[in-house]
Amino acid sequence: MEVRKVALGAGESYELRLTGRGARGYVWTWQVTGDADAVSVSETPPPPVEVLPGAPLERTYVVRGRCPGGRARIRFAQIRPPYPQEAPYDEFVLEVEVTGAARGAAPAP
Repeated sequence: MEVRKVALGAGESYELRLTGRGARGYVWTWQVTGDADAVSVSETPPPPVEVLPGAPLERTYVVRGRCPGGRARIRFAQIRPPYPQEAPYDEFVLEVEVTGAARGAAPAP
C-alpha cells in the first residue's frame, strides 16, 4: 500500500491517477477520515476509449482542499462489489493537509 502526503490550499485541487481493473470487476472506492469536511473527492469520467477485455483502466480522482487548517486521510481501496468479504486487491492512502488560500489566489478582502 502506497501512502502519499500532499498540502493543498483551500480551493486548490490535486489530480490522482490510479490504475483500475474494471474489466475484471474491480472498482476503486474511497473513504475520508480525519477532518472529512476539509476535502472533497470526485471521479473524473474516463475518456471514451475502446478497451480490450481484461486490460487495465486508468481512473482519475480530483481531491479539492476546502477548509484551511484541516487534515484528512483518504483511503482508496480496489474491491469487487459482489464480494465485500474479500480483501482489497490494492490500496492507496492520500494524506491531505489543507493550508490557507490556493497558491496564486488573491487574499479575501
